[in-house]
Parts: sequence; structure tokens; C-alpha cells
Amino acid sequence: MKFELLAPAGSMEKLKVAFNYGADACYFAGNNFGLRAFAQNFDEDELKKAVDYAHSIGKKCYITVNIIAHNKDFPNLPDYIKYLDQIGVDALIVADVGVMKIIQEVAPKMEIHVSTQANITNKYSAKAFCDMGAKRLVLARELSVDEIKEIRDYIPSDVEIECFVHGAMCISYSGRCLLSKYFCGRDANHGECVQACRWEYALSRKDNDSEKFDILEDERGTYILNSKDMNLIEYLDKLADCGITSFKIEGRMKTAYYVATVVNAYRRAFDHLVYCKKNNIEYKCPQELVTELEKTSHRRYTTGFYFAETDKEFLENSQPVQESEFVALVKEPAKDGKVLIEMRNKFKLGDTLEVISPNDTFNKKITIKQMTDIDGNPIEVADKVQQQLYIACDIPLMPLDILRR
Repeated sequence: MKFELLAPAGSMEKLKVAFNYGADACYFAGNNFGLRAFAQNFDEDELKKAVDYAHSIGKKCYITVNIIAHNKDFPNLPDYIKYLDQIGVDALIVADVGVMKIIQEVAPKMEIHVSTQANITNKYSAKAFCDMGAKRLVLARELSVDEIKEIRDYIPSDVEIECFVHGAMCISYSGRCLLSKYFCGRDANHGECVQACRWEYALSRKDNDSEKFDILEDERGTYILNSKDMNLIEYLDKLADCGITSFKIEGRMKTAYYVATVVNAYRRAFDHLVYCKKNNIEYKCPQELVTELEKTSHRRYTTGFYFAETDKEFLENSQPVQESEFVALVKEPAKDGKVLIEMRNKFKLGDTLEVISPNDTFNKKITIKQMTDIDGNPIEVADKVQQQLYIACDIPLMPLDILRR
């Protein structure tokens, strides 16, 4: 069975990082009609460059057109869809049946993936979307593996199932949240979410607004609005067995470091899963990959609804944790005992840094013993963000490898 690892791309840099670390496809948005208005996103020229780049290395691009559309959204939509079709986008991710109809009218050969925003929670609505021409269903995050298996068995075999396996979850049905709109006038369903669910709140009595009571935490956190982050790396076999073929990572607003770390871990885990299936071995995720996912910013992890529909353990406090820090990005291949890097966080001579790489240098260590600027002047402390530097290095690092502390 072929599994697709689907990664977020909030910018061209993140797209290249995702592909470099093993993603089979990336999903991202243009400047309109997507649900991450505050990501960097792609203008029309950048969209074409991204699609051309992906196709040149045998990868795919899916563009989000998944707003919950109002009448005012439609006048410019047909021309945008035609442009996406013209540049060879592999599929469009859609939540609204009106948008779906426009796509079928102006780009009848375009593949349509139904977004999680469409709230597919049962086999009958899944089949209805298949009958409308959908080629992939991104199921609601509120389903168990048993429910997913039922849906898989009920719909045509040529329609794929995609599900989220890692990242932030909304306390709402598959992301259809009204908090941001209510508090700030920014519509989350139009890509403008301010993440109001992450704010701190207090309680007040209805008959006495002047008296506020802080929502206190116990040793396990608070339990209003917030969610833990999803992490299914140890259960990929069970998800594959229920019929999921595309495994989606959340995070178009996250950093390139986050994308690299998470994609790298899941790519290695999927390669291990394929090996286990070929050799009839029980899948057990290597502990180093489980540990790897602790090294980037996240809230405590949960398996969401996949294995316990009534589980309330997915609720969480608002503070993320991170064990490691993105220090530098490799810009050129290591040569003659040195490598060109781009600084992202302060470091100095004597620091020991760890490598993130899709190659065999993954998790190797480098101690910074010698460092210069690009003109050859000695540097003791790297403290200028995005400054390019040469460091002494005897490890065969490659472009887009990352150094962390």
C-alpha cells in the first residue's frame, strides 16, 4: 500500500523544507480563499513556482480553497480556479459545495479534495460527496478508527481518505469556530483566526460583572477551550489498517524548524511501517522518533478521538513546550572542512549543536570550534539573525539541513 505524507507549507521556504525532509505532497494557499490568511501564503507567481518546483522533483501540490464562502466571495473565484488549473495544481481542497460546483464548471478535470471543514462524520455524507465527484475526503477529526473503517468500506474504492495525524486541534467541530469572529470580527472560517481559544480567561457572576475569578490550574492544567496537540506516530499501523492513505500534518503557521522536525520523524516512521508490513513484523515506532517530536514547540500530546470517542484528556492549558531550539539552516553543501549556514538563534564558539537531516547525519553532533563571516573575519558569537557564517565542520551536511540546540 502506498502512503502519502502530506505536509503544510506556509511559505516557499517551508515548502522546500517539507519536500526535502520527505513529504510526498504539500498543501498551501494563495492570497485568497484559504483558511490561513495570516500565513505568508503565495501570490500567483509564487504559486506557479511552487507547483513547478514540486513537479520537478516528483511531488504534488494541493491548494486550499476551503473558506466557508459568502456571496461576496464568488465573483473573483472562477478566474482564480482557472489560473490554478492552468499552472497544473494537483488538487483543490474545498469545504463549500457552491465552491465545488464552480470548480467543476470552470475546471472540470481538476481533482477535488473535500476539506475537514465540511465536517464529514458519517458514511452517508461521505458517499454524497463521492457522488458529487470528490476524489478524496479529509474526514472530521472527531472520528474513531472504527468509524473511519466503516466509511472506507462504504465509499468507492477509488476515493481516497485523508486524516490529520499531527498538530494543533480546534475546540470546535473540525475547525468551524466562532470565537475569533465574535471577539475580534476576524472570521476563522475565512482564514482570519486569532486563536482566541488560546487566551487566558476569567469567570464572573452574571449579577456582578465587576468581580472576576481567575480560572486556576491544577497540576494537570486547565480544561476550558484549549486542546492538546495530536500525535499519532506510534499508531500509524492502526490508521493504515482502517483505510487512511494520506496522513496530514497541521501547521501552515508553524516555523520551518517545526516542519522539518515533524516531517522528518513521520517520514522515517512511515518507512519503518512499510518495512514492517513487507516483512510481516508488528509495527513499533522507534523511540528516537517518538522523542524527536518532543524537540519542537507543542502542547502535550493526545491521540484525539481515534481510540476513545468520550476521552476528555485532549483538553489542555495554553502554554506550549519545546525541548530544542532552531539555531541555523545549512545553505550550501559542506566542502573543504567548512559549511555555510544562516543563523536563526544566537550561538557561540564551544556550543554543541545537533543535526536534523533526512540523511544519515540525522542526530549527529557538531561542536562549534571555528566560525567566520562570509568575508573570513573570525566570529566568536553569532548574534545577528539570518547572518550567513562559515563554521568548521567534518560532517557532510547538505542544504536545508538544520542545526539545533
